This record gives sequence, C-alpha cells and structure tokens, in this order.
Amino acid sequence: MLSILRTENEELVPYSIEQEVPEGSWFSLVHPSADEMEQVSRIAQVEEHFLHAPLDPEESSRMEIDDGSLFIIINVPKDRKSQDDDYDTIPIGIVVTPKYFITVCNEDNNIINKFASGNFKFFNTSFKTRFLFMLLFRSAILFLKDLRQITRISDRVEDDLRKTMKNDNLFLLLDMQKGLTYYTIALKSNKVVVEKLLRMCTASLPNALISHYEEDGDLLEDVHIEYEQAMEMAQIQTDVLGGITDTFASVISNNLNIVMKYLTSITIVLAVPTLLSGLFGMNVPVPYTNHPWGFAIVIGWSVLLTICAVIWLWKKHLF
Repeated sequence: MLSILRTENEELVPYSIEQEVPEGSWFSLVHPSADEMEQVSRIAQVEEHFLHAPLDPEESSRMEIDDGSLFIIINVPKDRKSQDDDYDTIPIGIVVTPKYFITVCNEDNNIINKFASGNFKFFNTSFKTRFLFMLLFRSAILFLKDLRQITRISDRVEDDLRKTMKNDNLFLLLDMQKGLTYYTIALKSNKVVVEKLLRMCTASLPNALISHYEEDGDLLEDVHIEYEQAMEMAQIQTDVLGGITDTFASVISNNLNIVMKYLTSITIVLAVPTLLSGLFGMNVPVPYTNHPWGFAIVIGWSVLLTICAVIWLWKKHLF
C-alpha cells in the first residue's frame, strides 16, 4: 500500500501517485507491490534496491549514503495483536532525498501509523531530518514500553511459580527470553546507526542530507540516551529472567528429588512386612507354625520392625 502525505497548514494532506508530488512529501510504503516501488523509485529518483531491502524480515540495521540519498534501516518492535504474541522486531527502511522522505515496511506498525495519523506535535514532513529523528525516538520509546511490560509479566510469572509449578509459566519465560534476545540485537544495531548520525551531525563538514536546527540535534541526543537506557534495561531483564529460569529449574529438580526420597522411604517401610510374610509363607519349617498365636506373633514382629524402620528413616531425615 502506498500513501503520499504532505504537511500543509499543520495538517497532513494526501496526494495520489497520479498527481504531481510536491517537495517535502512523505512516501509511506507498507507491504508495497512491485509497481508501487517502481513508481516511487522513478518519482523520488532513488535506487529501487533501497526499497526492496527493508522487506526482508532478517535485514539488520544499517546506514548508507548513495547518490545524494541517505538510506537507513532500523529494526522496531513488531505490533502485538494479543498478549500471546511473541516479542519480535521488523525492519523499517527510511530514505531521505533532497526532495522527499520515504519509509518502507513489510507490515503495519505503530510507528508509521502514529505519524500517518498526524497526532505528533512539531511534526512536519518538510523537515526531513527532524522527521527522521522523531522516527528513531518513537522506536526507542516502543522498545522501552515493551521492556517495561516484560518486567511486569516476569514479576507476575515469578509470583505464580512460587505458588505452583506450571509448564505454561515456564514456556512464557522462555518466550520472553527469546524476545529479549531479538530486542537486544535490534537495539545494538540501531544504536550504531544513531551514533553514526551523531557523528555526522557534529562533523565540521556540512551535509545537506542531515541539515538540522539546534533543537533537532538535541532530539538526536535524546534518541541516543533512550537507546542507551533501553539496552541497559534489556540486559538487566535478560539477566533477571535467566536467574529466574535457573532458580526454578533447580527448585523443580529439588522437588523431584524430595518426591523420589519419600517414595523410596515408603518402599523400604512396605518391604519389611512383605519380607516377613514372604518368609513365613514358604512351604518349609518356620517358627510359630503350630503355635496358637503364631499369626499374631508374626503380625506383631512386622509392626514392630516397620515402626523401627520408620523411626530410623525419620532420624536420617528420609521421611
């Protein structure tokens, strides 16, 4: 799907591909067709492979400058339709040309939809550098939001595991650990892109592609700080989840050992009367065969030896 938007009088005005697209417009490509990418490539005069690269779900974050165009790929949190969805990331391609701003993504996401709704203050498609920094800032905020959600869920799961060991909770911990791995990789690569932009903005040589106002530079500094915080938070939560998983794996193993200990003790206790009844049930001469109280005596010995076995196991902390 192709959307062409431009800020006019503080409102987003849509354009069609058949119209003459003015400078300062934003081309938003979401799961685009080959024809849409070809048309955008022709109008914006950008290489078509820049538009194809972000459609690969395994594409890593990077930045390139080619023929006067700035090409950036960042990985952002994937929309979670329900609480059962995995934490994953998707790549978004950003192309900044002297005239236009282009975003490419393989599926709908909160970042693009939020900007397309026009709800952001100080958002203007003509200010391409600020738009780029705002996209990066928004992606960092979404990472932090998901990481805080993971923290809350892990606390709840830990409380549940203290009460009862359920496989569902352990699988949920595993899913969150996997999601944190994806987030950590995405945050590291995104941070490299942000640092490159910082170096370009602070370089003495002017660059028309990232010309910016002073407040835009402050925004990029904020983006860098947010990514630092997100990376630290992801690392801490990874360590916490790893500790929780290892601890409860040890608890489960210990509980299994306790159960096996009790079962073994019960087997030993039950073996005593079984042994005596087996001995006195053999077809050979045994004591108390003709004694009128023979059966009672054998039962008494069985009870006495069973009690002794129980006391011995109790003293050994095996019962």
